[in-house]
Amino acid sequence: MHPFDLKAALLAKHAQHVVLVHFPIALFLTGVAFDVSGRWLKRPALEDAAYFNFLIAAFSTLPVAASGLLAWQWQLEGQKLKGILLMHLVLASLSSITIWLVWWIHYRGRRAATTLSPFRFPLELLGICFIAVTGHLGGFLSGVNLPS
Repeated sequence: MHPFDLKAALLAKHAQHVVLVHFPIALFLTGVAFDVSGRWLKRPALEDAAYFNFLIAAFSTLPVAASGLLAWQWQLEGQKLKGILLMHLVLASLSSITIWLVWWIHYRGRRAATTLSPFRFPLELLGICFIAVTGHLGGFLSGVNLPS
């Protein structure tokens, strides 16, 4: 396969998931950084930036989930999941739910023009943990974390 073969890259059975997964991860982590910074420095503009990062992170989980399910269907032909792949799917689902929940908390706070829930920071930390473990397991599945 040629490294600049666009057709092969776009039609690979798993390539889209491996590429797309980085968007919600980066957006969520950046959103958490903006949220913590905005609260600490008392800068509403940073909290606004956090909200929009969470918004885009939440919606970007949809194509990531779809591409992951398609990769499972194409590569494993829909076999029953077990082991690392099952753990990856469960943790990815928990990560997505947490990302959506964090966005919803911010959305609700902005809409009602009230202070945000104090539970958002522990939830954001939990989301970071879910994402880290999910990504670690995904590295094993893709072969990145295998011993050399």
